[in-house]
Amino acid sequence: MVNQKIKSRATHHAKIIKGQIEALIKAIDAEEYCTKLLHQSLSIQRSLKSLDALLLENHLKTHVKHQMQHNGQGDQAIKELIEVYTLSNK
Repeated sequence: MVNQKIKSRATHHAKIIKGQIEALIKAIDAEEYCTKLLHQSLSIQRSLKSLDALLLENHLKTHVKHQMQHNGQGDQAIKELIEVYTLSNK
């Protein structure tokens, strides 16, 4: 179960992140100024958070919605969301 619109957006975001990482590697190899590297790294982190939000949106709109509508699966959905929340706060 994947929302195709979200999938397309997530794939686009992931490709942008790939390009950002490749640019950061080149900048590191070129021994760019440290604050420039940090700006690039922080930008990548913001992009990853944006991608995380899209992936979570898809999960909520598809899998969680499905799990909550079927008997006995709501607890599993809650458990999974707690695990993701805990992981995101480490």
